[in-house]
Amino acid sequence: MGDYMAQEDDWDRDLLLDPAWEKQQRKTFTAWCNSHLRKAGTQIENIDEDFRDGLKLMLLLEVISGERLPKPERGKMRVHKINNVNKALDFIASKGVKLVSIGAEEIVDGNAKMTLGMIWTIILRFAIQDISVEETSAKEGLLLWCQRKTAPYKNVNVQNFHISWKDGLAFNALIHRHRPELIEYDKLRKDDPVTNLNNAFEVAEKYLDIPKMLDAEDIVGTLRPDEKAIMTYVSCFYHAFSGAQKAETAANRICKVLAVNQENEHLMEDYERLASDLLEWIRRTIPWLEDRVPQKTIQEMQQKLEDFRDYRRVHKPPKVQEKCQLEINFNTLQTKLRLSNRPAFMPSEGKMVSDINNGWQHLEQAEKGYEEWLLNEIRRLERLDHLAEKFRQKASIHEAWTDGKEAMLKHRDYETATLSDIKALIRKHEAFESDLAAHQDRVEQIAAIAQELNELDYYDSHNVNTRCQKICDQWDALGSLTHSRREALEKTEKQLETIDQLHLEYAKRAAPFNNWMESAMEDLQDMFIVHTIEEIEVQQLVPKRDHALLEEQRKQQSNEHLRRQFASQANIVGPWIQTKMEEIGRISIEMNGTLEDQLSHLKQYERSIVDYKPNLDLLEQQHQLIQEALIFDNKHTNYTMEHIRVGWEQLLTTIARTINEVENQILTRDAKGISQEQMQEFRASFNHFDKEHGGALGPEEFKACLISLGYDVENDRQKQTGSMDSDDFRALLISTGYSLGDAEFNRIMSVVDPNHSGLVTFQAFIDFMSRETTDTDTADQVIASFKVLAGDKNFITAEELRRELPPDQAEYCIARMAPYQGPDAVPGALDYKSFSTALYGESDL
Repeated sequence: MGDYMAQEDDWDRDLLLDPAWEKQQRKTFTAWCNSHLRKAGTQIENIDEDFRDGLKLMLLLEVISGERLPKPERGKMRVHKINNVNKALDFIASKGVKLVSIGAEEIVDGNAKMTLGMIWTIILRFAIQDISVEETSAKEGLLLWCQRKTAPYKNVNVQNFHISWKDGLAFNALIHRHRPELIEYDKLRKDDPVTNLNNAFEVAEKYLDIPKMLDAEDIVGTLRPDEKAIMTYVSCFYHAFSGAQKAETAANRICKVLAVNQENEHLMEDYERLASDLLEWIRRTIPWLEDRVPQKTIQEMQQKLEDFRDYRRVHKPPKVQEKCQLEINFNTLQTKLRLSNRPAFMPSEGKMVSDINNGWQHLEQAEKGYEEWLLNEIRRLERLDHLAEKFRQKASIHEAWTDGKEAMLKHRDYETATLSDIKALIRKHEAFESDLAAHQDRVEQIAAIAQELNELDYYDSHNVNTRCQKICDQWDALGSLTHSRREALEKTEKQLETIDQLHLEYAKRAAPFNNWMESAMEDLQDMFIVHTIEEIEVQQLVPKRDHALLEEQRKQQSNEHLRRQFASQANIVGPWIQTKMEEIGRISIEMNGTLEDQLSHLKQYERSIVDYKPNLDLLEQQHQLIQEALIFDNKHTNYTMEHIRVGWEQLLTTIARTINEVENQILTRDAKGISQEQMQEFRASFNHFDKEHGGALGPEEFKACLISLGYDVENDRQKQTGSMDSDDFRALLISTGYSLGDAEFNRIMSVVDPNHSGLVTFQAFIDFMSRETTDTDTADQVIASFKVLAGDKNFITAEELRRELPPDQAEYCIARMAPYQGPDAVPGALDYKSFSTALYGESDL
């Protein structure tokens, strides 16, 4: 208590040298002393002189403290006076006040500065120190009280105890707020400060029994009125209206309760809005991911793959963060509701955390199937393109070979041929038949490829089938023409052989020459067909094949480089993510240091994780190159891009959830006064039974944990299905006199697991363990507070709410209070009882 006003220990002695301020202090302090001394039938005229013997000083302290001081010495000598003043100073010191440089000798000698300083110290201790508004005290408390009381008044803005009071409106506002019948506030003018000040001083003296301690002219004529004089005078108003303190306390309680409810409602609305937005996005996205209509070309499917890549890299990550934030908001809200003695929040139907998790799981299943489908489609189209190109190549070669063949077979050159010509034509035709039979395989291959393209649903199957049918029809025609030409040649040969018999003798003579001619013609013809044309074609194809093989080799070398490049980065990023996940788990479980230490450590980890993001972006770029190159396997790494993405999202979510858990633990600890040792004991017990390190306990594990902390569980043997073995479980059945049967345990589970998830988090666990260590507001307390504001009536009016509560909270109440229906109701009466009960009822929007 000795430091209650440490900033006032040095009471600005130098400022007292200002004559205007000293004059104001003399008048104010004298009036203040007399307001108390007159209760003992005396007063002072000169503050410097009248306290010199110590007698009136001791009397003043007895009046304002209500206590008896030691008997004063009545002698007239200096020593008697010093002893009396010392007795007064000793009494002041016994109240925890540090008297800096104030000695009895200075008071006895009539030192004005020291005397004023001593009186100011007395005023601070007995008139101002005990002022407390919303956990502030002394000067700050008095200032906040003034601000709260004058807030509704125009042209009043109290920020200090000097210039904020110069125009007199603040003094009048204070009086009007408590006694509106004494002041016609609307008639006051800001530009007439002297009138305003004198009006307030006269009304205060006449009706409030507050003596006039200031002069209007002194205040207006001073650039900066004396702060101590103003504080002293204003403190008299505070105490004069002390009868209203009960209402003030009631209003403070209501304000706190309403502030909690407003904040909780805001969190509920945020949750509902975020949940609606996220569920709507999931609802829109799933059909897109479930759309399996294939495109016709690789380019179109690659565009779909690019769209999916944008979804994974651009559109989904913010939604992952929203989902994480939604869970954090939900957990924080439930913690605050528990701490403020409110029931658990139940979201609207279909917007539970479990509903969002189910929707998210459906999304990720569709997402996984979609990517697999895209890659399979691209593989299919790649094979189709290869087959289609193979079909076109073989068809073109075949069509080039058949070009002119029908005309050749239809040519009736045998009609004018000689027998030797016919024989040559027959041999040539036999060679053609052999070539035709050799081409049968190519035609069958073309038909087989066309059939496969049809089975694989090739988009241009119609043109392929048309071309294939044309080739087959032409092939049948060539077979028919070949047969007809053979018959014609053989028929002509028989005719010419008959004619040849007629020229036998001539033929015999010409035989050597004819044989030579036929042989020459045959050789020349065979070389033209076989050696010249086919050898030239082969020599042209070999370089083309070599070039194609070289291109393929370069492509595969580039693909291998891309595989190694991706694998090198993935084999760094993947283990890094896993390591960070394990480290975060250890930080949250091991309880090293205080909760603030853990929070600081976790936030450092969060920053290091965010800073690592460029490494993931680089990996995404490398993965894009791999997909564009249509590479579907990588033997150099076990990590896929999807593995990395999911791991990264889990890492961000885990660190955010863990930070939120620690923040909520700090909220609970501070609200319920849990010591660091207790927190460590709770964590150690919880960790012991959290065998899987999942951060939550099942019902049996939770029950066993309670036993380990001293609860006796009357548990059926059939229900021992937790993660402990039976010996461990029996060892924990320590009877401490607290019986926890199934019914009681089920009740506890409904408290720690209101959403019936089957799991108890550490946050819910410590909430339960510390449930009786805090004083929470109740509906009855709030009803009692409203009853004070309503002047003991069973209803309250909008005017009373606006007068006693801050504007936003007054309007909050007015908008939500139902009309009062009792027999004593008046127009505009509001039912504060049902409103107060509803504050602690179901948390429903």
